Amino acid sequence: MRVLAGAGTGKTRAITHRIAYGIACGKYVPQRVMALTFTTRAAEEMRLRLRSLGAVGVQTRTFHSAALRQLRYFWPSAIGGSFPDIVKHKAGLITEAAQRLRMSVDRALVRDIAAEIEWAKVSLFTPDTLTPHLHQRNLPSGITPQNMVRLFRSYEDLKDERNLIDFEDVLLLTVGIIEDDDALAATIREQYRHFVVDEYQDVSPLQQRLLDAWLGERDDLCVVGDASQTIYSFTGATSRHLLEFPRRYRGAHTVRLTRDYRSHSQVVELANRLLAARRPRPDSTEFSWAPPLKLISQRGPGVESQWFGYTDDEREAEGIAEQIQDLLEKDGVPASEIAVLFRTNGQSGLLEAALADRGIPYQLRGAEQFFDRPEIKQAMLALRASAKSTDGSENVPRYVREVLEPLGYTEKAPQSAGAVRQKWESLAAIVSMVDHLEATRIEDITQAEAAGAPVPHRLTVHDVVATLAHRLATQDAPVMEGVTLASLHSAKGLEWEAVFLCGLNEGLMPITFAQTSDEIDEERRLLYVGITRARKYLWFTWSDSRTAGGRGKRRRSRFLDDIDPSRQSSRHS
Repeated sequence: MRVLAGAGTGKTRAITHRIAYGIACGKYVPQRVMALTFTTRAAEEMRLRLRSLGAVGVQTRTFHSAALRQLRYFWPSAIGGSFPDIVKHKAGLITEAAQRLRMSVDRALVRDIAAEIEWAKVSLFTPDTLTPHLHQRNLPSGITPQNMVRLFRSYEDLKDERNLIDFEDVLLLTVGIIEDDDALAATIREQYRHFVVDEYQDVSPLQQRLLDAWLGERDDLCVVGDASQTIYSFTGATSRHLLEFPRRYRGAHTVRLTRDYRSHSQVVELANRLLAARRPRPDSTEFSWAPPLKLISQRGPGVESQWFGYTDDEREAEGIAEQIQDLLEKDGVPASEIAVLFRTNGQSGLLEAALADRGIPYQLRGAEQFFDRPEIKQAMLALRASAKSTDGSENVPRYVREVLEPLGYTEKAPQSAGAVRQKWESLAAIVSMVDHLEATRIEDITQAEAAGAPVPHRLTVHDVVATLAHRLATQDAPVMEGVTLASLHSAKGLEWEAVFLCGLNEGLMPITFAQTSDEIDEERRLLYVGITRARKYLWFTWSDSRTAGGRGKRRRSRFLDDIDPSRQSSRHS
């Protein structure tokens, strides 16, 4: 069975009730059911729901935990010897692999290389087969396809020399022992007779191969997913398996869940409008592209969505903080029911500062807090050191840019994705803050001169350092419950009463390095995921310039034209 479940349609409830019903009817033996999902949190939620329905004993696991359990159990008989240690973080090995090749890498680049190695392995590529598939990848900055293959091979050699395996190897080795040993495969297939897979649109080729190994020739499989929520293709996930399901399993039944129990009709209408603007490629088939599910809200009318354009990023962050304060004080929305979602983690810095300035508690999900990031610590050290040699006469915005350039700041955003881009976003947030401080100080001086009041001194590097130190101290205050700041990717599977979608400019949404039609379409789906996180209140915000007084006008996202073509609801601050 294939269940196509739109956002907010209660797919977890549908899955758990189907399993519980099968157990109650005697069709399923609980211990022989494997329910698979992608996060430990989701697996635990499913287990608790099944328990509440009386379905105790069902194995609810991630692909990795299920594979690791089997691999450990069968290792002595299938492979022999002691079980190898698992590499929890690839950074150390990749750094050493690069040193062997006499290649220079920093922390951000190492993280991006690790992501590429993970993508290659879950896509079932080896160092020998990888090269042809790299030319269409957005490789880390400065890394050529040839160097990527060399790094991959060097990394694998280091693991083999030290008897180590990584998380991708856990899946690969489990597939290997099942495919190579008929008796072992029969034992596993006898243990688990029925499979349910949640978020099936995010399955990678490696996970699909493992699922095929578990199933053998059987077809007792229920998958649940939504191709319109495929947002992890850069990690190897593909909706192809979901779309091809009827072809692989002839006679498979498809159920569509379209009743949205989460969001009010205004939110649902915008989400539907965004997806309705999608267009298939000329060579698309029913197995590579499917019309999006049209959601039907079950909650009725709510609050009209709000649209705000700002002059620069800092004012956008301040405007969002002001709106959040109104939600807290006037509308009584709890802080834990408010989220601000953005495209890259590097965008959080200005938002953190704006919320801290108003005393609004917040928590950052899926990323380090702004001042905990290595590049920000390095920037603060560099600015403190440089402040000692300044005399107060320098052009502070230009001076700060010069200090940050050796750390990776450039005027234009890098075309590459991943950690390099996030590092740049973090440094760019400091530049935006400094430009805003400069513009505000000039305005204060002008007003003071006109009023004949004492004139404040011009902005200095010491002022910048003091401001950063103050914001660091404010961030370190403990937070028990607060507004959620999260990237759109890390917001998947969550929901809030009020959601702010910020930074909706060309270059961020869609992101600069999204060039092909498939990449642009994934950016659209990512915004769709963001919209459908909101239950009642929804804001769309963007800015004309990254920095105060910045040159040139940035366009708001093309996707907003699809859902607000008249722009009549937009307001500018």
